Amino acid sequence: MAPSCFEVILVGFILVLPFLYETSRTFRYYFKFLIYYGIVMVNAVLLMPIISLRPGNVKNFLLASSLCHHISTLLGLRWELRGREHLEKNRACIIVANHQSSLDILGMFDIWPVMDKCTAVAKKEIFYAWPVGLAAWLCGLIFIDRMNSEKARAALNEATKEIRDKKIKLWIFPEGTRHNTGEIHPFKKGAFHVAIRSQLPILPVVFSSYYFLSAEEKRFDSGRILVTTLPPISTEGLSTNDVEELMEKTRSAMTEVFHSTSHEIQLSLTVR
Repeated sequence: MAPSCFEVILVGFILVLPFLYETSRTFRYYFKFLIYYGIVMVNAVLLMPIISLRPGNVKNFLLASSLCHHISTLLGLRWELRGREHLEKNRACIIVANHQSSLDILGMFDIWPVMDKCTAVAKKEIFYAWPVGLAAWLCGLIFIDRMNSEKARAALNEATKEIRDKKIKLWIFPEGTRHNTGEIHPFKKGAFHVAIRSQLPILPVVFSSYYFLSAEEKRFDSGRILVTTLPPISTEGLSTNDVEELMEKTRSAMTEVFHSTSHEIQLSLTVR
């Protein structure tokens, strides 16, 4: 039986894929993101029957991470964790991390087994990106309305009691918007208000620069990322009047580590 036109086109496309991947930086950029998002979506569908048995349980994220952390290997990304001892302690805290790309999620998946009980804050629009949004909700992700500060505050306040009681880590990106510009941008105050109101420590986590990624140049190469967990910053005895000082103290410490680890990576690339 002669192959159909579709089959011929499909075989031709498969044969030309390696050539395009190796010769076209733009093709490689979009293809890698397609692989990333595609696998995450498939995994979300596969996981839903299991995680729906215990909806809202943050331990579901451990199942998600076990399926998704292999994506990093496919994309040529290698995450190296430092300060593990701060992250693996069984305690409630507010994790604040710099936000460079959606690839940050892969970094989180890589270290989730260390964090054990952890959830994150995300904008409510992500919930409607099914099947991923629904799977994230079943894992206990906290969705907030960034356009309505009162509703956002109420959602975080409601989650805080469970976080304290069950010793869950709450991951927040205080920059809000993703910035892959080689800098840590000014923080929003929400995470620090939550930490002070709940009297929970701030635990800074710093991803070194994504030197291998550029949306402007359509470049997505292989890369090594240092993930550094800094010692916790206590909020005991602090009030809302101390938010600015706490925020600047945290950002200053994270910026110093961001530049030093990014420089270390660049130096190692030069020495090769």
